[in-house]
Amino acid sequence: PAQSHAVFSALYRAFPNGPDPCASTRILSGLAKQRALDVTEAVLAWHKLNKYELNCYHYSAVIDACAKAGVWAKALKLYSKMAKNELETDTITCSAVISACEKGGQWESALL
Repeated sequence: PAQSHAVFSALYRAFPNGPDPCASTRILSGLAKQRALDVTEAVLAWHKLNKYELNCYHYSAVIDACAKAGVWAKALKLYSKMAKNELETDTITCSAVISACEKGGQWESALL
């Protein structure tokens, strides 16, 4: 929660009129590369809280962070949320989910 507050504050300062979807994707992708799963989740939560646009690229970046952290269950949950929110998935999203399951020793889950 304290980290989320710091992330929210930084995002409000950086995007006082709301984020540019491409900039958000770059931020999330960079955080995923740094294996900053908690921060990527906070950025995603900030978007949801403010009802900003979320697309498959945003979710893919957070799923990639899950894969890098070996958190396969969270990756599958995010993937399910995409379907629930009627967001299309792409090859990158599917690859990230498969990677997360494989790294978590749950490759069978990726077959679902």
